[in-house]
Amino acid sequence: MKQNPKSYVGGDFVCPVRYNQAERVKAAWEKWREIGPVIGDKKMPRKLKTKLYTTMVRPVILFGAECWVVGQKEEQLLETTEMRMLRRIRGVTLEDKMRSDDIRKELGVCPIGEKARESRLRWFGHVMRREPENHLKQMLNLEVPGRRPRGRPKGRWRDGITRDMKQLHIEAEDAEDRSFWRKRTQAADLNLGTGASR
Repeated sequence: MKQNPKSYVGGDFVCPVRYNQAERVKAAWEKWREIGPVIGDKKMPRKLKTKLYTTMVRPVILFGAECWVVGQKEEQLLETTEMRMLRRIRGVTLEDKMRSDDIRKELGVCPIGEKARESRLRWFGHVMRREPENHLKQMLNLEVPGRRPRGRPKGRWRDGITRDMKQLHIEAEDAEDRSFWRKRTQAADLNLGTGASR
């Protein structure tokens, strides 16, 4: 089927979110190859390599994440991509059987899924703080008449936001307090351990 997509915030309106994320992953690997000589240099400290990932590569993956509808397959794609990169920074392979959590802790990198959630909730909070007559806020609360098709319904962006808030034990009304909302939704990278400096 021929498509004429309109590019916006890192994705295409006519394409499913899985395609959008696949494109972001592809772009991230292109950026990764640009810094490949540094990543592959054993003389370079891991702290520097990790910093390059969090400031140059991860933002490419998450560009437009505030608009994503993320399911288990999409989360797995992000997780797999990130861990492939972090294992290369750490200098291990799957055969070394080093746990992902241990690698993250040693390098001081929080899960990319949590960073994506942070982006979604940051955008949601921004919209919730707008005036009642703001068109974005009106569309957010818009109820479309009619019934949804039979079978398992497709995930909606607002459904994802509801799930995100439930995980963090917060309510939509909490977004009115910008400081509180930011503190509760922020997914900060861990303090770099000694392993990241070697």
